Amino acid sequence: MSRAGTAIGVLGFVGVGTVAVYWGPGLLDGNPQSVPTERCTVTQGETSHSLTAEQADNAALIAAVGVRLGFDSAGVTVAIATGIQESSLRNLDYGDRDSLGLFQQRPSQGWGTIEQITDPYYSSETFYAVLRRVDGWEDLAVTDAAQAVQRSGFPLAYADHEDEAKAWALAFTGREGLVTCSVAGPSVATPQLLADRLAADFGDGVNAVDVLDTNEDETILGIRPSVDTPESRAALTAWAIATASVTGLSWVEGDDVVVATDGSVFPVDGSGGYSGIKVAVPAP
Repeated sequence: MSRAGTAIGVLGFVGVGTVAVYWGPGLLDGNPQSVPTERCTVTQGETSHSLTAEQADNAALIAAVGVRLGFDSAGVTVAIATGIQESSLRNLDYGDRDSLGLFQQRPSQGWGTIEQITDPYYSSETFYAVLRRVDGWEDLAVTDAAQAVQRSGFPLAYADHEDEAKAWALAFTGREGLVTCSVAGPSVATPQLLADRLAADFGDGVNAVDVLDTNEDETILGIRPSVDTPESRAALTAWAIATASVTGLSWVEGDDVVVATDGSVFPVDGSGGYSGIKVAVPAP
């Protein structure tokens, strides 16, 4: 699987090589009383859906992989609905029989090795690869398309998550919706951490990461999509805030809004002529 590098510009550009999956969503700790407090919400009109920070991070990853592979919001909807049903969008190291990972794929059924299936990039790419081979999946109901891939004992269960999955998919493909999060982020965040995650998720879908400004409090970065459209910028904005619990950014500025990781939202008038979005990473 190829994960193209992303460039960070510091008086030019510094190349970033292919990255390994060094980060990982937190696995269940087995404590039923441990309730995550960090949340992300997608809002479309008067309708909203919320996930934990871990779940939103995984949903953003699933969506980015789908976009990188050429799927639109319909395919991403199927994948996210499947992830909600199978694992509650958590990269589980256990499941029914030998089921594992975001999609509860089984090594014994030919989905891959344990190491592969518990790699969220591999499991997502494999899900989309099988979905692509389903004849006419675009015309199927979400639950039928998901079932054609998963062959679950509960074939209608995916329908329960269609509306929520569609809302996240529309936001992560830049079609509709505002994503907000209230998250703390990792103890140490760096521009390189963000660049590596961008490269892993989007590959060639992100052209570059530019250093626009630095001060004692933060580094302001610009992220330029390879195909610069309002939709691609909106998709990056949604992805950036949904993954902030892992990358550590403190705010993201899209075409008309700034979203901070404390849940605040501020309207803005354009991005100052920059062809992309802006994010801030706090100084260590």
